[in-house]
Formats: sequence, C-alpha cells, structure tokens
Amino acid sequence: MRHMRKVLGREFFDRPALTVARELLGKYLVRKMDEDTVALMITETEAYFGFQDKGSHAHRGRTPRNAPMFEQGGTIYVYFTYGMHWMLNIVCGRKDFPAAVLVRGVEEYIGPARLTKALRINKKLNAKPLSKKSGLWVEDRGIIISPAQTKKTPRVGIPNRGEWTSRLWRFVLVKPKKGNL
Repeated sequence: MRHMRKVLGREFFDRPALTVARELLGKYLVRKMDEDTVALMITETEAYFGFQDKGSHAHRGRTPRNAPMFEQGGTIYVYFTYGMHWMLNIVCGRKDFPAAVLVRGVEEYIGPARLTKALRINKKLNAKPLSKKSGLWVEDRGIIISPAQTKKTPRVGIPNRGEWTSRLWRFVLVKPKKGNL
C-alpha cells in the first residue's frame, strides 16, 4: 500500500485558528534545505485569534512586524523574539483578519526555537506561502489523532493578559501509555 502524502493547501488553513491548531497535530512539517528534505510530525501548536486576543501580536493592530498575520491563510509568519529565537507561525483564516498558529514542537524538537533552528527557519521565509516552492510546507500522511491523544492547556508565555492568559488554546499530542495502544 502506498504511503499517503497530501500537501495541505490554502483551503486547510483558510479556517479558524483553533480548528487548524488542533488538526495540525499528526501532520508533517516538511522543510527542503539544499538537497535534503526533512519531514517531522507536528506535536504541539498554539492558536492566536483576532484583534481581541491580547496574547496575539495583532491585538493592537497591524504593524510591520505582524503584517503577515493579516494575509491569506497558509502564509508563513516568522518573527524574532528575545533577541535570539525565530518563531514559526502559519496564518489562518481570511485575509485582513489576524489569526495564526504557532508551531511549538515537532517529534524530534520540542520548543519553537529548537525546531526553527534545526530546520533553518528564519526571516527569509516570512510572508511567503507554505509551499514546495518556498521550501516549507505541511503534509497530511493519513495519521488520525483521536481526542484522547490531544491535551489542551493554556498558551505558554502569556502572563498578565486577563482571560487570554488562561485560554486553552495550546494543543499537545499525548503519547499513549504502554498497554494502551
């Protein structure tokens, strides 16, 4: 039987960020680097949704830094944080409504800075579409993730934002315990 590999297009990302964040678990982040192509399963995501989300870069409006968040779903939004780390986000939903999913972890690299460093993701990809042409895309390889395999938690690093701090908008793939396969 042939292994399914479907490149996810804009239609997948042209949906609410919470839906996309949940459904990205089990999909593969694929990066073409020189002659190598690396594919790693997405294991952790975080959703950011709209102007009212005080955890989002866009809650105060459009700026040069967050401008990619206002593009069409499937656009790459990469930003620099703490003066040393790149963060990979995928824009979701319709153009001019700021929403995105931060990819926080993949199977071999837990933490958004580790995955961007390992996959050489930086500002060169910012505002480009997810695609083979850009060298970064997401594939569905037919893996089904059940609700029992997903843990919802508050987002990381969003202190003092009232109700937005405690929103359960972080999704983590939970590995089954031995004997529960």
